[in-house]
Amino acid sequence: MAAVRRGQRQGEPGTLSREQELELIDTLRGVHPDAFGLDEELWTRQSLHALIQQQFGLTLDVGVVGAYLRAWGLGPREPRERACGLCVGAVERWVRSEYPAITRAAQEHLAEVYWVGRVRLRGTMPAADVISAVSSRGRVRFMVTTPSVDPPLPREFVHRLSGAERRTVHLIVDGSWARNEWPRRLPRRIVPHPLPSCGRALAA
Repeated sequence: MAAVRRGQRQGEPGTLSREQELELIDTLRGVHPDAFGLDEELWTRQSLHALIQQQFGLTLDVGVVGAYLRAWGLGPREPRERACGLCVGAVERWVRSEYPAITRAAQEHLAEVYWVGRVRLRGTMPAADVISAVSSRGRVRFMVTTPSVDPPLPREFVHRLSGAERRTVHLIVDGSWARNEWPRRLPRRIVPHPLPSCGRALAA
């Protein structure tokens, strides 16, 4: 799970030790950047960089912080990478037939398109789920939770994607959640779209 530069070892200058990485994940559980006085609705590479400096007194290279996010399973992925093996064909057809209309609608309303999914971090105690939204521009926003039985897509997460400015957002939700696990009665500015899926697919 740890992410270090080539030629570096975990715990060397410019990296987090294993213990610090686990402590960082625990610190992130269920809290958002504003709890630490940071001006972000959800965690980003920049706010995580600031938290590491605040918590550990370390000023890591921003690229190293990005490497931690990629090691945690966050970052841009092709649509087919968000599908289980049985759904790849359906996802590829969806991208050709449905996705262009979503991007056009987003452009017309000056909205952002986010690909929403979930990965589970192994090696933590207890395990941690990272719920992420990756914009069509590659910007990653996320929160960390402790897994529960059939956890729904958190309402607070999708509201925070819209931000204090109440921006219009289109959310492409992968198979991590069934449709009945989505928040109900969302504001009209938050528009969810299901990515074709034959069932919940939580990446390890």
